[in-house]
Amino acid sequence: MADLRQTLRAFARERDWEQFQTPKNLVMALSGEVGELTEIFQWLTAEESAAVMEGGRSADVEDELADVLIYLVRLADVLGVDLVAAAQAKMIRNETRFPAAAVRGQATRSPDRSARDS
Repeated sequence: MADLRQTLRAFARERDWEQFQTPKNLVMALSGEVGELTEIFQWLTAEESAAVMEGGRSADVEDELADVLIYLVRLADVLGVDLVAAAQAKMIRNETRFPAAAVRGQATRSPDRSARDS
């Protein structure tokens, strides 16, 4: 992750794009890329979506996933967030919120969740 962050930082710096890569702009770009990924899956059945990499859209899926990751890593870098540490901390909280024995096989969300738990 650190190598990717450095590569993206250098890419932006070499093009003088840092001035445009504000948190707001990066979130908007990230959202747009998630939308493009969503479009690929939008009208697929569950079975078709599970097999999407076997069809003719695998390169599109890979490109959109890469775009999402690139903007997410760049946003985290601009904001000074360690994504790996944040994800690990979130998983520790999720272990408490969703004990395996209590939620196994259930797709519902906890009714008492706070905005912080999302």
